[in-house]
Amino acid sequence: MAEITASMVKELREKTDAPMMECKKALSEAGGDLAKAEEILRVKLGNKASKAASRVAAEGIVGIHVSTDGKLAAIIEVNCETDFVAKNDDFLAFVHSLAGLVAEKNPADVAALSTLPLGGATVEAARTALVGKIGENLSIRRFVRIEANGRVAQYIHGGAKIGTVVDLVGGDADLGRDLAMHIAAAKPVALSKDEVPAETIKKERDVAVAKAAESGKPANIVEKMVEGSVQKFLKEVTLLGQPYVKDDKLSVEALLKAKGASVARFVLYVVGEGIEKKTTDFAAEVKAQADSASRV
Repeated sequence: MAEITASMVKELREKTDAPMMECKKALSEAGGDLAKAEEILRVKLGNKASKAASRVAAEGIVGIHVSTDGKLAAIIEVNCETDFVAKNDDFLAFVHSLAGLVAEKNPADVAALSTLPLGGATVEAARTALVGKIGENLSIRRFVRIEANGRVAQYIHGGAKIGTVVDLVGGDADLGRDLAMHIAAAKPVALSKDEVPAETIKKERDVAVAKAAESGKPANIVEKMVEGSVQKFLKEVTLLGQPYVKDDKLSVEALLKAKGASVARFVLYVVGEGIEKKTTDFAAEVKAQADSASRV
C-alpha cells in the first residue's frame, strides 16, 4: 500500500475542503491515487450529510435581507452544530443567499425553499454539499417574508444570534432602528395585547390565581390582584406596552404617538430558541480531535 503522507492529505483537503481524517481515509481507500481519492470524497459528501442529519443543530445565525427601498424584507434562521461553524464564511454566504432568495421568490415554507435553484443546483443540494464540506449538520429552521406597509428597519445583535425586522409606518430611519434595537433587547412576544395567544394569557392567569389565593384576602380583592397581575404581564410582553429602553418613563406606544408613527408588524428571531441542546464534555471532545490529528 502506498504511503499516505501529510502533504498528500493537505493537498486533497485543499482541493475538496473535506475534513482532514476523511481525506486520509479516502487516500488509503484509493491506494494513494489523488484523483481517485477526490472522486471517493465527492461520493461520500452525501453520506456525510445523511449521518450529520441526526445531530442536533442548535447554533447558527439569523440572516436578514432588506430591499433598497425598504419595502420588502426577509428574515431567516439557519442552524448548525457549533458556534465555530456559525462564523464560517461559506455558511454565512449560504444564509444570506437564502434570505435574498426568500425575499425574491416568496416560498411557502422551508420545503418549498429547499427546491428553489441556488448556484446551479437546488437549495437542498447546496445545503447537502455544504454539510459535506463543513462536516456539521445544517438546517433551515424558519423564515418570514414582509411586504411592508411602511418601511422595514432591521437590527442584528450578538454575532447574528438575535435579529429583528420592523415594519414602521411613518417616523424616520432613526426611529426604525431604535425600535428594532428595543425589540432585540426587550424581546416582546406580540405587538399588542390583542395578539398575545389566549393560551399564554390563561397560563399567566392561572399562576396569578394560585398566588393570590395564598394571600388569604377576600374574593373581591383576590380578583383585583389577579387582574392586576395579568395586565402587568401583558405590558411586559407586548411591544406597545413595554417601557422604551432609551427612556423607561415612556412606553413604546407613547413614543410612537409622539412621532406620529405606528408599527404594522415585527419579527424577532433568537437563534436556537426552543431547541433542546446537546451537552458535551468539551475537554474530551478537544482531546479526541487532538488524538485524531496526531495519527495523520
